[in-house]
Amino acid sequence: MVSYAQGIDALNQSVSELRDISVSFEFFPPKTETMEQTLWKSVERLAPLNPSFMSVTYGANSGERDRTHDVVKRIQTETGVQTAPHLTCIDATKEELIAIAKDYWASGIRRIVALRGDLPPGSDTPTSYASDLVALLKEVEDFDISVAAYPEVHPDAPNSQFDLLNLKRKCEAGADQAITQFFFDADTYLRFRDRSAAAGIDLDIVPGILPVTNYKTLVKFAGMTNVHVPNWLHKMYEGLEDDDQVSRNLIGANIAMDLVKVLAKEGVRDFHFYTLNRCELSYAICHMLGVREHS
Repeated sequence: MVSYAQGIDALNQSVSELRDISVSFEFFPPKTETMEQTLWKSVERLAPLNPSFMSVTYGANSGERDRTHDVVKRIQTETGVQTAPHLTCIDATKEELIAIAKDYWASGIRRIVALRGDLPPGSDTPTSYASDLVALLKEVEDFDISVAAYPEVHPDAPNSQFDLLNLKRKCEAGADQAITQFFFDADTYLRFRDRSAAAGIDLDIVPGILPVTNYKTLVKFAGMTNVHVPNWLHKMYEGLEDDDQVSRNLIGANIAMDLVKVLAKEGVRDFHFYTLNRCELSYAICHMLGVREHS
């Protein structure tokens, strides 16, 4: 019988021997000067890891849209890292979307994360979906398009089969890659990957990893996005509400590292990190994966 220690040693050995690991990072546009300083510190820290791309989220109002455009262009210009703006179709006309896409292409942006977007409160059924946006973008230029995938089902989907068929429509519309919502059980991702393949979805499905730095924020996000927070994770943070941030960061890093180790052992080679504009935990996990800085 293989002991627990032997199992961990074997897992660590397999991770240490990994090659060709690819990572990407997500940021959001800053709203204050302090948040802006944090963002650029994180971008500067993570860019030398040579990520496949850095993505920037997209708000529903015009002010945040402009901030997204500015951040995307600055990251790509100053770091040379391919940058992927999020783009939603729920709050823009076809003409506006075409104009935005053309501007991005002219600025050297070649990748876009195409999303439906959150429905405004009290709104009716949307008239356009992410699959429509993917098709539109492919008509404008040959963008490399990432779309969202939901291992635990999108909050608006009536069931998992409906949600899976929606992902298939995005694939058939021309998507090049899917990035999952964050999750905490490796089996959740692995079962979803198998179900997607069985449904004929021919996409790389990249796991979205959220290194937890703030447990209360995590619980809030999870409630909004239909993500299950396992009981064992609740227990990990129990009693640490008033503890220092270092303790919580250590726990968050270990949880994410264990998840990444299991997925890497299962053949996953691409990981997308939801940084929340913080670099420390993502950098540490990448180092553990053998991702090193490039001069």
